[in-house]
Amino acid sequence: MTTIGTESTESRTTPELGSLFDPDSVAVVGASPESFYSGNLVDNLLNYGFDGTLYPVNPNREEAWNRPCFDTIEDVPETVDLVVVSVPREYVVDVVRAAGERGVPIALVLTAGFAEADETGSELERDLAATAAEVEIRVVGPNCIGVMAARGATLTSTCSRKPGPGGIGLVSQSGALAFTTFFERATDQDLHFSHIVSTGNETDLTLTDYVAYLAEQESVDVICTYVEGIDDPERFMRVAEAAVRNGTPVLTVKIGQSDLAEEATLSHTGSLTGDDDAWATAFDQAGVQRVPDIPDLLGRANAHTAYDAPDGARVCIASTSGGLASLLADMAAERGLALPDIDGETERVLLEMDELLTYGELHNPADIRGYGADSIPEIADALFADDNFDAYVFAIGLSGVNDRAADIAADLKDITDRAEDPVYVLWTGRKEPDDPTETLPYARLRQSVPVYEDPSRCLDAVASTCDFAADRDRLADRPPRHLLSTTHSESGSRNHDTDVLKRDLPRGRVLTWTEAESLLSAFDVPTVETRLATDADEAAASVASIPGPAVLKIDSPELPHRTDAGAVMLGVDSPMDAREAYDDVVSAAQSHVDDSDIEGVLVQPMVDDGVETMVGVAPGDVFDSLVTVGAGGVLVEALDDSATLVPPFSRSDARRAVKETVLEDLLIDRRDGDSLPVDRVVDLLVNVGGLAHSVDGVVELDLNPVVVTEDGPIAVDALVRTGE
Repeated sequence: MTTIGTESTESRTTPELGSLFDPDSVAVVGASPESFYSGNLVDNLLNYGFDGTLYPVNPNREEAWNRPCFDTIEDVPETVDLVVVSVPREYVVDVVRAAGERGVPIALVLTAGFAEADETGSELERDLAATAAEVEIRVVGPNCIGVMAARGATLTSTCSRKPGPGGIGLVSQSGALAFTTFFERATDQDLHFSHIVSTGNETDLTLTDYVAYLAEQESVDVICTYVEGIDDPERFMRVAEAAVRNGTPVLTVKIGQSDLAEEATLSHTGSLTGDDDAWATAFDQAGVQRVPDIPDLLGRANAHTAYDAPDGARVCIASTSGGLASLLADMAAERGLALPDIDGETERVLLEMDELLTYGELHNPADIRGYGADSIPEIADALFADDNFDAYVFAIGLSGVNDRAADIAADLKDITDRAEDPVYVLWTGRKEPDDPTETLPYARLRQSVPVYEDPSRCLDAVASTCDFAADRDRLADRPPRHLLSTTHSESGSRNHDTDVLKRDLPRGRVLTWTEAESLLSAFDVPTVETRLATDADEAAASVASIPGPAVLKIDSPELPHRTDAGAVMLGVDSPMDAREAYDDVVSAAQSHVDDSDIEGVLVQPMVDDGVETMVGVAPGDVFDSLVTVGAGGVLVEALDDSATLVPPFSRSDARRAVKETVLEDLLIDRRDGDSLPVDRVVDLLVNVGGLAHSVDGVVELDLNPVVVTEDGPIAVDALVRTGE
């Protein structure tokens, strides 16, 4: 076993899967040429280059594939590297147990009918997991279509042709999509995989295990995942982050919605955070690129296998069509790609080329017109000599099937071979030849260079490589996720013993102000100075001591939305008014709750010279908790503009979240005052993240508003709800 990247020993180790992907010996239990699954699997295994030893196991046959059949796994003359199980579900556990007791390291279980089928299947799957752990055998599946390693073995029934060696590692929670869609479509485009895994029901080995393994393989340039759900998203985030840190991009198609808790939330935070927000945030924090569909996934993966990440996002586009150039300019802007001017010596050299028919000046994208396609090497020489660009796109809006196309393809192949930076080819012209048996010029080019037919997918691929470089550098500048976890766990220790705090935290209710203030103080979350009055005289005395107008509000765990109940009075500026306000607030509360549920009335100075912010913690299911930040007060619903974070998170994560919302502009571009300290808001957000991560008893927290003044943020209201 080895550990991945910078992961601590608290995370599970990376499984050793060499005997799964490249076994020297394989036993297939339930092997039969008449079986679709085991029969086709063995045919593919033998036909696609397996040179190891195959042992068919089937008590009902004497021989298969010109090999003797053995009655049981115990009868096989050696301990094999891998056992493939294709027997009725009621026999699977016994076969896996026998294999584990024999010392076989991995079982690939094709058999379906487990948890995906019925309660009996669920019980069998639980037995399978327990047995695997007991006899120390790793299990792929059950309900698994198989796996493939281009430089190892093909162990699936649904692979229609021999895999070619490539650099894409694919982990899919849909077996059919893995081989009948991803594999077939990619191979049609001369795009190849290093590994393909159908994860099945993941009773033992999970999608995260395979990602961890692939990230350590030199043959893997990029990891693609098709995700329906992840049981341990925190581990996935750590593993994916480690892969990106170490130079392997991770791309994912995530379908469905996460099952966030359906319990009713009391806070604004809970209503702002959607299921998809949580997954999008988790992927972003880990450096995982989320991709909308399969063609996009393959197109972006193609770029990552062909090129190292560029040094930056400065792109030069040369197009044979002015209209296509304009379209690409807009698309580049949408994707955050920079298009520096073509000027100076580069512009002079290009303008002097008669073939370009260009007059006056050049822009980026450069319209080289159709004639320019015949001078691509000369154009490329001029552009490559300019160190103002990190990547290049040559957009060919011409036929890809005629003799001229053959010359253009040869020139493009030559310039991509000698370019020091990535060169992307977009070819939008004709693709269907008169002779369907002819290998087309653009298709020959595609065998060695990524060639895109759709402008948006081409620029998606360019942006993907640029984004990976930015994500890798961003992650390198912050502590690894497991260290963030440790830091947050200790973040409250400066002021309080957090173990005592967790133990004494009231459960199953909304906290009083005093209880909430103590919790927030432990994590350096500043709150406005507050006094608790239990009669009108105490309220009057408190207001008298405040230099300015005060706020009186009821303190009752049974009345979390006191404003809606009319149990808040603003602008109280005299002891006489304080007595009246006290009575009014208590009276309003008494119409909603019993006297025994009222702690008293909170007296606070009004804080209104600043920007109102909202910071909160919402309950999760897939993720334990989610932190949300955005504009506060009445702007929460008015703007519907917030950002979500998955604890633990770094300062850089928090800073990016603030930047995503209108909050940063509200703090910096103030009409009626100087800019307010964004960094102090980031500190607050990190501290709330530490609380959310460290104190699992808190299921919901709403600081709304937090007023940001020139002295920093201060929470003037807090709702904290704990779980049972």
